[in-house]
Amino acid sequence: MAQYLFRLPDIGEGVAEAEITAWHVKVGDHVKEDGPLLDVMTDKATVDMSSPVEGVITALHGAVGSMAPVGSVLVEMDVAGESAAPAQPVTAPEKDVALNARAGEMKPQADAVNPDPAASPATRRRAREWGIRLEDVKGTGPRGRILVEDLERHRGAGPTRSAVEEIKLVGMRRKIADKMAQSKRQIPHFSYVEEFDLTELEALRADLNANRGESRPKLTLLPFFMCAMARLLPEFPNVNAHYDETEGVLRRHAAIHIGVATQTRNGLMVPVIRHAESRGLWDCARELARVTQAARDGRASREELSGSTITLTSLGALGGIAATPIINHPEVAIIGPNKLTERPMIDGAFLTRRKVMNLSSSFDHRVVDGYDAASFVQRLKRLMEHPALIFIDGAA
Repeated sequence: MAQYLFRLPDIGEGVAEAEITAWHVKVGDHVKEDGPLLDVMTDKATVDMSSPVEGVITALHGAVGSMAPVGSVLVEMDVAGESAAPAQPVTAPEKDVALNARAGEMKPQADAVNPDPAASPATRRRAREWGIRLEDVKGTGPRGRILVEDLERHRGAGPTRSAVEEIKLVGMRRKIADKMAQSKRQIPHFSYVEEFDLTELEALRADLNANRGESRPKLTLLPFFMCAMARLLPEFPNVNAHYDETEGVLRRHAAIHIGVATQTRNGLMVPVIRHAESRGLWDCARELARVTQAARDGRASREELSGSTITLTSLGALGGIAATPIINHPEVAIIGPNKLTERPMIDGAFLTRRKVMNLSSSFDHRVVDGYDAASFVQRLKRLMEHPALIFIDGAA
C-alpha cells in the first residue's frame, strides 16, 4: 500500500492560489481514476479537479471557502502498490483550465482505510446539501448502496429542521458580493428615472421579427438600446468611462463595450458586447444572444466577461416599476430598462393606449453631473420613442 498526495497544480496565468468551492469526496471514500475530487475557483475560471489514481481518501486539507496556494496538498489517498515515483506537477494554459487538473506524488504507507458507505457522487452531494451523514442512512440499493430516495426517507423521518439556515458564500457568489460591496462603498451613486413611450418601437420590433428570416435572431428591446447608446455616447464621453479613484484619473473610452447583466445558475455575470459602435441592429442581437448563452452555459471566456465600459441591465417582465441599479465598478454609469406595460394616456382630447416603460439609471456623481446624466437620458428617450432616428445619420 502506498500514499498518494494530490497537490493544487499550477494552472497558469500567474495564479498563485485558488479558492476551494466544493468537495466531492470525504475521508473514507473510494475514488476511481478520473473520479471528481473538488472544485476550485481562481480570478479567471472555475476548475474541476479529478483524481489521477484510484484509491481511498485518508485526509482532506482545506474547508470550502478557504484559499489554497499552488503546490499545497489538498488530498491524501491510499493507493495500491508499495511505492511510486513522484508525479510532476501539471501546468495548464488558461484555455484548458476547465479540463480536469492533476498533480501529485506518492510515498509508501503500510495501513489501509476501510471505505465509508457506498453512494454515487450526486447522492453524496445531496447529503452534504441537506446536512445528512451517510453513516446514519440505511441504503436500499445493490449491496447496500445509498440512493437519493434513502436520503429523502431519512430526511423525512428526522427531527424538524432548524428555522435558521446558514450558508457560507463561496466561489462566484462571494465574488459577486465583494464586487457589489466595492461598487456601493466606493461610488457615490445617484439615480435618475424617466418614462419612455415605446409604442412606435414595439410596432417596428414586431414587424422586423415577423419578417426577419431564419438566419436572424429574434429581436428583444436590448439591441435597440445598444444601438441608441452607441449613437449617443460619443457626445457624452464622461458616461462611457472608467474612474480610477486611486490615481484620480477618468479614462474615457472611444470604443463602446456594453456589458449586459445576465442571471446564470452560478449568479450574476456581465458578458460584454464589444465595439457596439461598429455593429448594426441584427449584429448586436446576434452577439447578445451568443455571449449571454455562453455565460449561462459556463463557456464564456475571460475576455467575454471583462472590459465593459458601460452596463445595461434588464429583468424583462420582472423589471418592476423602477430600480436603483448598482454601477459595475470601475464604470460610471448603468442603464436599466424596467417592465414594459400598456397604459391609457391622454393625447390631446383623446384617450389612447400606449406601450410605456420606465428607464432607471445610476451614475457616479464624482464624474457625472446631474445635468449631464439627465441630458443623456432625455436624448436616449428621444431616440427610443422615435426609433427611425437611431438609424438615420446625423439625426440623433
